[in-house]
Amino acid sequence: MQMFWNKSKKNNPGEASVEGEGTPVSLLKVVMYTALVVVIVLYFIGVYWSSEPDFFEVDRNAAKVSEEGSFVLGYTTVKTTETIASTLLNKAGGYLSNDVLPPSVFLDNIPSWEFGVLVQVRDMASALRNHMSRSQSQSLENEYLKEVEPLFNNDHSLWILPSAESKYELAVEKLSKYRTELTKVNNPNSQFYARADNLNEWLSLVEKRLGGLSQRLTASVGQERLNTDLAGDIAAGQSTENASHLLIKTPWMEIDDVFYEARGACWALIHLLKAIEVDFNQVLLKKNAVMSLAQIVRELESTQESIWSPVILNGSGFGLMANHSLVMASYISRANAGLIDLRELLAKG
Repeated sequence: MQMFWNKSKKNNPGEASVEGEGTPVSLLKVVMYTALVVVIVLYFIGVYWSSEPDFFEVDRNAAKVSEEGSFVLGYTTVKTTETIASTLLNKAGGYLSNDVLPPSVFLDNIPSWEFGVLVQVRDMASALRNHMSRSQSQSLENEYLKEVEPLFNNDHSLWILPSAESKYELAVEKLSKYRTELTKVNNPNSQFYARADNLNEWLSLVEKRLGGLSQRLTASVGQERLNTDLAGDIAAGQSTENASHLLIKTPWMEIDDVFYEARGACWALIHLLKAIEVDFNQVLLKKNAVMSLAQIVRELESTQESIWSPVILNGSGFGLMANHSLVMASYISRANAGLIDLRELLAKG
């Protein structure tokens, strides 16, 4: 009887068995929970790294740093260019365009923003080397600036040593040395020439950049355009023939990349134009162009408004949904129109 009772108790399905107590959690569950935690952590890191840097104040008083305590032409422009490049390297997450590990490898908006900023730094480095630091076409180029330009023009996605960051950091150091030389009294080898023609040369680069960005942004909805490549010159020619009608449309996966590249370029330009206002103040006053420059800056500042949508929307021009690219293109086109007028003012005697 006792044996029967024990047997029935063992086989009673209504009672829990304690035979498995102390058994370790399966390896599969550990892997799954660990992977989930890693994904969540990487997601929040990616969100933090994707935040765009804030504006920094262009220090108008920093120019008064010469050995005699007097105003130094070019100091503000060079210092601002340095700060922009340093921000590119030292913002949240650092420089991400050449990262090959998660979460950076899954991010594309902030690397596009970085490239837009980098292009403006490259253009300013070129203008400093070839125009603003030279008195005339046959004058010698500055020993620091002739190294800065090629350093900034290194491949922005290079990660194998030497990495892109190391090249850009060296370029910032060379810019700093050039800036320091500007403050030294009786130093004819390092100069900054604030002339209307020098400013016009840089603005011509900016005009082309903004015009190109505006065209790429408006192509988000697709456009059929007439070929105007040779318009205005009856004797003009080109290496290969193009169709008279062109269908231009940005691939769907690249719409947000173009948007953030334009946003980064405008962020950098806002600071550079404010610095130019300091160093070329006398030129702008003579041309009565200070307000024209201020209006250009104001248009560009509109491109930096907060984006409330989690994604870059691509609605049609007059559709129900917004099209962020067309809004950005509108602000950039208005700024570019102001640049064209400003260049005309500077070109006049």
